[in-house]
Amino acid sequence: MQAVKDKLSDMKEMRKVKAETKAEERVEKELAKARVDIAHEVRLAKEAEAAMDLHVTKAGERAQREIEKHAVNEPTHANDQVYVGATNTTNEPYGQDPNHISRPTTTTPPTTMGMSGAPSRNDYM
Repeated sequence: MQAVKDKLSDMKEMRKVKAETKAEERVEKELAKARVDIAHEVRLAKEAEAAMDLHVTKAGERAQREIEKHAVNEPTHANDQVYVGATNTTNEPYGQDPNHISRPTTTTPPTTMGMSGAPSRNDYM
């Protein structure tokens, strides 16, 4: 009878050891799979970064070509000054034409905001 009890307890211990071993192997497999997944994501991130760098470089080259193209096409000025806005081509002060009737200007720009702070509704559209 004692031999049967010993054999049953040995079988229980063997099942317990096998279950623990399987659990350890499963954890190791999951860890290995996670490492592979991480390595895959890192590779994809590096590829995306390289592609982004390539696009930035290409954009910079295109911008430089456009700048050079426009710099070649622009006439050079004797004094190299850049004029912004209207220039005075007549002898009138500040480009005013004597036949032009000037209208008073408003001091504040027109707004599309209503009294509530929301854009006003235009019923004519």
